[in-house]
Amino acid sequence: MTRLIPEKLHVTYLSGAQLNTLKTPRFYTLTHSDTTGDLFLTIGHHYDTKQTAKLYTRIMRDEVLAELRTDTKGLSLHVHCHVSGGFVFGRAKWRYNIFRSELPMVLEAIRFGDRAFFDQDPQLDHTPILIHFKSTNERYNKTEKWGSIGDYKL
Repeated sequence: MTRLIPEKLHVTYLSGAQLNTLKTPRFYTLTHSDTTGDLFLTIGHHYDTKQTAKLYTRIMRDEVLAELRTDTKGLSLHVHCHVSGGFVFGRAKWRYNIFRSELPMVLEAIRFGDRAFFDQDPQLDHTPILIHFKSTNERYNKTEKWGSIGDYKL
């Protein structure tokens, strides 16, 4: 498992993002540089389409999108990983395994990157995490529970 290196995480808040207010939905867009290993986390009231529209990201489809939302079951963090479907680099099994191996670091990046928000109310660390693997291959098209956001606090 790869661990988050905080110095490699660059956080941007989109206009209108509330640092200390629980307003849902709250969106997270995480991309990275294969060259430097840097992670780029954007937090806002929508996904950062500037990040996901870049040519490399559109080809690789290795970004991670997450949404903190409230529904009938309460507050939860939904994380979306594009495993297969459409034009994408790599086979479904390979991509699924990479996402699974990197998800602990991804979740650490979200928890650490938005720590001012999560630290304001200790109950937020009990927010359950659901990972949605999106795939045209039924074997990899599934949702898994990954504990709670506090499990990924540095």
